[in-house]
Amino acid sequence: MNSKPGPITGSWLLTPKVHTDSRGQFVESFQKVVFAEQTGLSIDFIQDNEVVSHQGVVRGLHLQIEPHGQAKLIRVVQGRIYDVAVDLRADSPSYGEWFGVELSADNQTQLFLPKGFAHGYSVLSERAIVQYKVDAPYKSQTESGIRYNDPDLGVDWQVDNPKLSEKDQKLPFLKDLNP
Repeated sequence: MNSKPGPITGSWLLTPKVHTDSRGQFVESFQKVVFAEQTGLSIDFIQDNEVVSHQGVVRGLHLQIEPHGQAKLIRVVQGRIYDVAVDLRADSPSYGEWFGVELSADNQTQLFLPKGFAHGYSVLSERAIVQYKVDAPYKSQTESGIRYNDPDLGVDWQVDNPKLSEKDQKLPFLKDLNP
């Protein structure tokens, strides 16, 4: 696994080693000990989620607020996405800053986000299968988020005519959140 700090402190970009031969490929997508050695983090992931989406779909920007915050490790097993993270950690010098990175089945890049980041993505390929690990269960009472088209963020989702859930279309703007 090749690990490097992401654009905002606390985030990490991870690329596992891909073993390829005439039969196909093998990827060890996560190993807790290696993750801890390379990042200095000890995360106890408790759940894996898988989402199938079609081209042009935008999901997010979502987060779980404390006391039910979630760290996430996101990867794409089919297709391509533009993954976006917004730092919403109240004590962070980069509060309100965002970055985006392409994750795909081809580049095998994974994104780790600590608790306190809003997360979302747009689907760039015809279809994408996204898997992510979380270290805490989902709790509807602490669900939060930011509207995908928040003018203060100015995220270019890299898709025309984004398809969103009704819930995501009604998320608040960053300026309306209480850090």
